[in-house]
Amino acid sequence: MHRPRKEMIAETRAKLITAARHAFGTIGYAEASMDDFTASAGLTRGALYHHFGDKKGLLQAVIAEIDGEMAARVNEAAALAPTRWQHFVDECTTYIEMALEPEIQRIMFRDGPAVLGDPAQWANANACAASITNHLTRLQEEGVVVADLDPETAARLINGASSQASQRIANSQDPEATSKKVVAAFKQLLEGLLKKD
Repeated sequence: MHRPRKEMIAETRAKLITAARHAFGTIGYAEASMDDFTASAGLTRGALYHHFGDKKGLLQAVIAEIDGEMAARVNEAAALAPTRWQHFVDECTTYIEMALEPEIQRIMFRDGPAVLGDPAQWANANACAASITNHLTRLQEEGVVVADLDPETAARLINGASSQASQRIANSQDPEATSKKVVAAFKQLLEGLLKKD
């Protein structure tokens, strides 16, 4: 019985992403051999080139997958917050704290920026900035944050700060200690947005 071509393509892509994610997460992008992970997926280098163009394209696909998972986890954690402000703070800090996880640390915050450049230019950056802008706009409408704040500009600054914070943790000799300092400083930065009575 023949399976639909679309299904076979999706399966091939998923196998390559899974194999690459494992390799990038354990030995890193530079050390990961295309031949090794295509072989571990039971595929050829040609399949990789066909679906992703090259190793860098595959890294982008892996990052997109991890980013989607991170977004879901951030939303899940923040959903428990009692107020919109706390939801916003929890969303931002949960994202930063994920830099403690070895796979995320290596792929998203060390190899990703080294290979793909500034995370603010990645495809997912606009979605993050849009989400933060939406939160800030709503918080402003509720009178929680200062009225003269430009939500979009502030969102881009917060997005950049969270990216830098995560990279600092990922590249630290002591990620746990650095995370505590970074999260405390980040929360202080956010508190500067609050409207003073």
